[in-house]
Amino acid sequence: MERPEPELIRQSWRAVSRSPLEHGAVLFARLFDLEPDLLLLFQYNCRQFSSPEDCLSSPEFLDHIRKVMLVIDTAVTNVEDLSPLEEYLAGLGKKHRAVGVKLSSFSTVGESLLYMLEKCLGPAFTPAVRAAWSQLYGAVVQAMSRGWDGK
Repeated sequence: MERPEPELIRQSWRAVSRSPLEHGAVLFARLFDLEPDLLLLFQYNCRQFSSPEDCLSSPEFLDHIRKVMLVIDTAVTNVEDLSPLEEYLAGLGKKHRAVGVKLSSFSTVGESLLYMLEKCLGPAFTPAVRAAWSQLYGAVVQAMSRGWDGK
């Protein structure tokens, strides 16, 4: 697999990282649109959210968005070599498996990530930028999926 184009990734991420919560909310709103069942996995204090909007405005979920955006930020920082993150990402995979996330849902997360980038970047979201992000996200998911295999 070709390595993602680091400069394209860093440049495009700069625009997103100025307001990670706002863009992270776009990512998750899209995710719940595409895969509504995922909403059921988010319960805090045994409280089920009645709608995506309800979930997206809860302080606990905003905290989850912050964490997700931080993981992406770390991947962007290490875009040339993700190996220092391998163990961490495998652990993250294991955590997600434990709460009932299916590995197949990560392709929906990937689509939602690309959607969010496109919304944020507009015309700057070129086919080259899309390809670079698809590669980076693919590498992150590959590392996380090791947590599913228990390796």
